[in-house]
Amino acid sequence: MSETRSEAPLIDAEEALAPTAPVAAARRRLRAHPALVMLGIVLASLNMRAALAGVSPLLGEIGDHFHLAAAASSLVTTIPLVFMGLGSIVAPKLARRWGTEAVLCGALALLCGGIVLRVAPPVVALFVGCALVGTAIALLNVLMPGLIKRDFPDRAASMTALYSTAMILGATVSAASAVPLENALGGWQGSLASWALLAALAAAVWIPQVVISRRGTGHGESAAKPAADGGTDLVRTPLAWQITLFMGSQSLVAYVCIAWLPTIFTDHGMSKAEAGLVFAFSTLVQMAGSFVVPMLAGRMRSQRLLAVGVVLFMAAGITGLLVAPVAGAWLWAVLLGIGQGGALGLALTMMVLRTRDAHTAARLSGMAQTWGYLLAAVGPFALGAVHQATGGWTVPIVLLLVVCAGLVMLGLGAGRDRKI
Repeated sequence: MSETRSEAPLIDAEEALAPTAPVAAARRRLRAHPALVMLGIVLASLNMRAALAGVSPLLGEIGDHFHLAAAASSLVTTIPLVFMGLGSIVAPKLARRWGTEAVLCGALALLCGGIVLRVAPPVVALFVGCALVGTAIALLNVLMPGLIKRDFPDRAASMTALYSTAMILGATVSAASAVPLENALGGWQGSLASWALLAALAAAVWIPQVVISRRGTGHGESAAKPAADGGTDLVRTPLAWQITLFMGSQSLVAYVCIAWLPTIFTDHGMSKAEAGLVFAFSTLVQMAGSFVVPMLAGRMRSQRLLAVGVVLFMAAGITGLLVAPVAGAWLWAVLLGIGQGGALGLALTMMVLRTRDAHTAARLSGMAQTWGYLLAAVGPFALGAVHQATGGWTVPIVLLLVVCAGLVMLGLGAGRDRKI
């Protein structure tokens, strides 16, 4: 452990708060176990998209099972996004009261329960389970950047690359294994429910960290006390909104692809199994973008060119879906993967690079995830409705290209060498 890291200020990651003396001591005890913290981050990150990515290849079966139309089927992916936005509002308050480690552990337990509830017989259980899954992921989303800024201040960019890559790895494996697990386990229910095991494992790994972080703090003691400076008003900061809208717009494109990309392929004649493989391959390629782009961003003062580059890759892949959706599917998967992985990694990295300390990073993360995912939630449902109304995919795909044009402008603003 480096001297820089051991002497880094223990500013609470959840709010503009200074930790109480017992909590500060607990933070130092956790820093004595960096491998445990890193393992917890990786396992939590693997869960942050897996429960969603495995739904897309099975969306047709889920809709048929419950007799849902296309727009109604898209609620299976839209509801989690809505609650990912709403849940982001309460994440800092929960972490302030109970501590980051306890909330992360509880979120993973909630995720496990939501995954299981989604496969219960009544359709209402499906939608309630989707809401719980979205809420759990929201808590993980918001607290992770602040946790990294707090516990790895000298390695923030590389740790962001690690956790964004693990997030995409979970999505890749989930998407690739969805149909094989469906065949092996006798239905879509078993395929979706199997991911509860990973969530349970991750929760178990966080339990020792909860114990260490709360040892000696007293029962019911707040995790932190108010600091002298309440911090910048993010709502009045244009840079904060540019990062928020960049996060939301790239998430909108990503979740439209999660919801509908396999369906676009199958509607043009591709088999369900191959469509699932192409989708999984696209998410696999995202790992490269999500790892390399944050590392490059951390070495640059301005990330404007990176932002334009990743959006152009994304737009090229989307354009290919208009030109030759099946013949060029694997090429479009590569272009989409590089662009989407890079855009996600860049959005997460800018939350860290554009802020001066851990509590501002966590507050910006909360703002970006709240409004960003509420914006993203519009995508799958709206494009599903447009597809149903027009009877094809041309108009929905053109609308995605319009979003990409907006992303270029947002990236030019968010990538400037400024700090909040």
